[in-house]
Amino acid sequence: MEYFLGLVEKVNDAVNGVVWGWPALILLSFVGVLMTFLTKFFQISHISHWMKNTIGAIFKDRHVTKHTDDKSISQFQSLCTALAATVGTGNIAGIASAIAAGGPGAVFWMWIIAFFGMMTNYAENVLGILYRRKNDKDEWSGGAMYYLRDGLGKIKHCKYIGAILAVLFSIFCILASFGIGNMTQVNTIATNMENAFSIPRFITGIAIMILTGLVVLGGLKRIAAVTEKIVPVMVVLYLLGTITICIIHINQLGAVFVSIFKSAFGLKAVGGAVVGTGVKMAVQMGMKRGVFSNEAGLGSSVMVHSNSNVKEPVRQGMWGIFEVFADTLVVCSLTAFTLLSSGLINLETGALALEIENTGELVGRAFGNTFGAPGVMFIAIALLLFAFSTTLGWSHYGTKACEFLFGTKSTLAYRLIFVLAVFGGAVMGENLAWDLSDTFNGMMMVPNLIGVLALSPLVYKCTKNYADRHFHHKNIEPMLSMNPDIQKSHAEEVKKGSE
Repeated sequence: MEYFLGLVEKVNDAVNGVVWGWPALILLSFVGVLMTFLTKFFQISHISHWMKNTIGAIFKDRHVTKHTDDKSISQFQSLCTALAATVGTGNIAGIASAIAAGGPGAVFWMWIIAFFGMMTNYAENVLGILYRRKNDKDEWSGGAMYYLRDGLGKIKHCKYIGAILAVLFSIFCILASFGIGNMTQVNTIATNMENAFSIPRFITGIAIMILTGLVVLGGLKRIAAVTEKIVPVMVVLYLLGTITICIIHINQLGAVFVSIFKSAFGLKAVGGAVVGTGVKMAVQMGMKRGVFSNEAGLGSSVMVHSNSNVKEPVRQGMWGIFEVFADTLVVCSLTAFTLLSSGLINLETGALALEIENTGELVGRAFGNTFGAPGVMFIAIALLLFAFSTTLGWSHYGTKACEFLFGTKSTLAYRLIFVLAVFGGAVMGENLAWDLSDTFNGMMMVPNLIGVLALSPLVYKCTKNYADRHFHHKNIEPMLSMNPDIQKSHAEEVKKGSE
């Protein structure tokens, strides 16, 4: 077994060096910057509009939260399921891992990739709605594989390229669903339950496997029903905890900011030591863990956003902006401030102030320093909820990828294998689980970004169409779908004011 795991680790390191090399990171950054400029900095210039139509609409627009009678889900359910998949261990253990490996400067690069990633996620969702279709169960099916095949594939001389990239993306998505969406999440749960409550890993694995099976085997409707109840509660409680710690350590916030910016650019600290582990490591870890957390660029959350009852692609795109904003710029940032103000990390050198086996324990220690034993238990329970909800969300992504490759009849077999794999994640070594997840993320990211880049003019046209109608009050035909029948049907509903 040790030989096999060692072989897996060597192969994974080789692949990881390619998919997370500088060319891939430059592509990730370039797509986000390009979409930001093409949409005229939509995330800033129309911040009040997308806030009003996302988090603001939850409290005043019943259409956003109303459960549907058909096979689609509400916009709020699609957000909660997407957040369930993104707000997970990446927000707690992932941030701790990034800071431990890349120094405080990793937080700055995480912010940068999130700022531009808001528009990458926006573009993915717009394309997802434009190219989605109904399957033989009358469910919406959408995602990067559809806009790669039906979008990129329709560009001159790109038919086979689009089809091949769509298949590759689907294969990588299935692999990623067992990494980022399963092994890493359950591994973190098992580690923290063992540390906080002395519960053996295999016991945790069996319990989570049973709970996952009860929800996942019920399909998207059941997943959405569970996540819309778990996600708001877990996020609010976690935010209250981190905000409390930040308030208690308010006198440290200035030093934390200085440490982040010094480390991000490799500036010298007092005494000539280099802050953190260098700019290169800070950039790589900030970007990798940022993408691990918010998934902007992976093309993953598109698969659940495409199941929304929304008609306007740009409206669902705005939910993508909010998703990245909430996940990284709010939750991850508060985790980072909690860690850096706790005294567990030397702000001058970026080194850990204590010996620790698993970086995932750092946030628990930070809460423990402030709240004592209840703080450690709180983080263990928070990680349980965060990671469990992520597992539910990613099971849907893998299901959709499996459906694209093998048809709807194959999805039950995938779900059963996914549930059984939960136990393996509980007993696997932490480092290998994280490394595999990083690699699978990168493998998904590359074909998706090629598709978004190739179809960026279409995102620009769709955004301009929306802006002309809603901001400039022009009486023009709405751009809602690349399928003529869906376009006609939805255009009639939009004109009647049903959305």
